[in-house]
Amino acid sequence: MLDRLQALADRYDKLSELLCDPDVASDPKRLRDLSKEQSDLQPVYEAYTEYKGIIDQLEDAKAMQGEKLDDEMREMVKMEMEELTGRRDELEQEIHVLLLPKDPNDDKNVIVEIRGAAGGDEAALFASDLYRMYMKFADSQGWRVELMEANESDLGGYKEVIFMITGKGAYSKMKFESGAHRVQRIPVTESGGRIHTSTSTVAVMPEVEEVEIEILDKDIRIDTFCSSGAGGQSVNTTKSAVRVLHVPTGIMAQCQDGKSQNENKAKALQVLRARISDIRRQEEEAKYAGERKSKVGTGDRSERIRTYNYPQSRVTDHRIGLTLHKLDSVMNGDMEEIINALTLTAQAEIMERENLA
Repeated sequence: MLDRLQALADRYDKLSELLCDPDVASDPKRLRDLSKEQSDLQPVYEAYTEYKGIIDQLEDAKAMQGEKLDDEMREMVKMEMEELTGRRDELEQEIHVLLLPKDPNDDKNVIVEIRGAAGGDEAALFASDLYRMYMKFADSQGWRVELMEANESDLGGYKEVIFMITGKGAYSKMKFESGAHRVQRIPVTESGGRIHTSTSTVAVMPEVEEVEIEILDKDIRIDTFCSSGAGGQSVNTTKSAVRVLHVPTGIMAQCQDGKSQNENKAKALQVLRARISDIRRQEEEAKYAGERKSKVGTGDRSERIRTYNYPQSRVTDHRIGLTLHKLDSVMNGDMEEIINALTLTAQAEIMERENLA
């Protein structure tokens, strides 16, 4: 492991040199690629640098133990060695995690689709609650949210809402949200005060660049239609809304919330590429499903992952058996504890596979 770490540290230092090279500075693409590579290496580099420093300090402390010391100094050296040893062990664990195979999509922006499922109007209202929860979580992370498509219900919920989250590491944290989310509460439409159970589905897809998924003009059919919904002079007056059908797969995407037909077409194609890529990813996952059982799931939106119980102010993630009694806080975007627990579980699964390989 140390040889690998030293090689990564050498590469980091080399990148520092290259980034100061005028030829690199004058090439925007190369500058961007090298900057990203160095940024990706930085956590490992910093942990390894601290690790080497601690090893040196431990050797110095051991050397001091061999010298003639009074009792007070000997006790101080002993305490220092205990602290250094503890930090060394922590760093070894951190470095081990940092060296695990990384999901290539982790740093990407995400496209999120939320749909009301079982429960009619109540499911649509819950879909809007989930949308607000993700918006607040994104805000806490310093990410930007852009609404791409929304289909409102009569009571103000969302039958479907699609949005993009832009920000570093968005997919790494949001990828665990794909699946069926269940809510247990008294609906606003319930006059008898009975608790109902409804569900909304969430699909989280990494943004896909044009070069990753090529969509040929001959393979798509584009239809335009008048926007519907509240607000805007273009609503129901100009054919600014766009629907794009990918004929070979039958996958479709549409957008009407942009200001122009071109803007809506570009957004619809973004969603289309993400959906095509997601289908391919799930097909690949299905090939290995029998060999690899994952606690955190594969992102299938039919898989029930979490329950939000309002009467008991309880949130339960069924994949890892985590229950939190702070529903209001979670619905206000305080999702870090859940996501951290899911991340640690996923890392543990990867470590187990690496040890078995």
